[in-house]
Amino acid sequence: MNYYPSVSIAIPVYHEALNIENVIRGFLKSSYPNLLEIFIADGGSTDGTQDIVQRISQENSRVKLLYNSFKIQSAGLNLILQQCSGDIFLRADAHSDYAPDYIERCVETLLKSKALNVGGAQRFAAKTNFQAGVALASKSFLGSGGAKYRNPNYNGYADTVYLGCFWRNVLLDISGYNLKSTHNEDAELNLRLSKFVFNNNQITNQDAELNQRLLNECPKAVYISSDICVWYYPRKNWKSLFIQYFKYGKGRYLTSIKHKNRFQFRGKLPFIFISSLMILLSLDLLFSGLNLPFIELAPFSLLLPFVESFRITKKFHNTFISEIWRGNEQQVPSFLCRWFFCVVTLLTMPIAHSAGFTYQIFQSKSSEQISDKQISDIPSTI
Repeated sequence: MNYYPSVSIAIPVYHEALNIENVIRGFLKSSYPNLLEIFIADGGSTDGTQDIVQRISQENSRVKLLYNSFKIQSAGLNLILQQCSGDIFLRADAHSDYAPDYIERCVETLLKSKALNVGGAQRFAAKTNFQAGVALASKSFLGSGGAKYRNPNYNGYADTVYLGCFWRNVLLDISGYNLKSTHNEDAELNLRLSKFVFNNNQITNQDAELNQRLLNECPKAVYISSDICVWYYPRKNWKSLFIQYFKYGKGRYLTSIKHKNRFQFRGKLPFIFISSLMILLSLDLLFSGLNLPFIELAPFSLLLPFVESFRITKKFHNTFISEIWRGNEQQVPSFLCRWFFCVVTLLTMPIAHSAGFTYQIFQSKSSEQISDKQISDIPSTI
């Protein structure tokens, strides 16, 4: 590289006292020559997160703390987008580990790919038994839905990516993150980036069907590089995982409503599968005379997570410690333990996602969705 655009790092946080210092100091150690600033938007933490950030900011003026009173990530990211001045807006999370050359690889990929958003695969790491099961589940199609950003060996364009590295002026042009997206804000943003590329290419073909296909396949908005390495630590217990995917389901429904012209099959797959299964079972109970041939096969679908978990656990048995485990070497979970929590995860994720999707269908204004009046009060980039 002979060109080093300035970089602003954006980290929205809430109760990250255990992780935030390592993340900030890791970025400060970066050899990238034009790291301009690191913004942390805190959503009202009471665990000491703000004190840690303020202490580091007194040591290094590039570290800056913002107060995100609305708590949601999209609002925090937009607050940072308003305040930062770097050419590049690099999003980061506190519950992840980053390779020493993470910034360099992101900038290099952004320049070479000509994409509007770049990043690496979401590699899963674990320090607890439950996290180990979630990490293994992420390597299965049942746990990832075939998402390209879950494949650490993938290089190429995709529909979305973990975190993201953007040109700041492009984010400003599309008005930043959607403040109504309390979850799934990344996927929603990337859909708008794809539309931005589509519109700028000035495709004026009169064939509406062809234009729709070109929009769905618009290839140059988001790019994934296997050279960009980041490791994500999943939720530590079943309850938090269920809540996370329940909220993902809600967010996915809101995104599908906002972008009705974009068919997002992967995001709707859990809802389609679970709801279809429930309908078929209900029909079998109510109308036993129908003799539907596939009803008897339904119970076998429940066995699939058990079989798939065993396959995945066995496949990564020899590489589990080197690829996934980051905890105490004396506390590596057993094969049976890993398999069990992988089963739990593969059963939980689609059910929770589908439940959230269904809930949002019938409850368009849930208690967790911020109102239009509240949104108008949030400093916006529009």
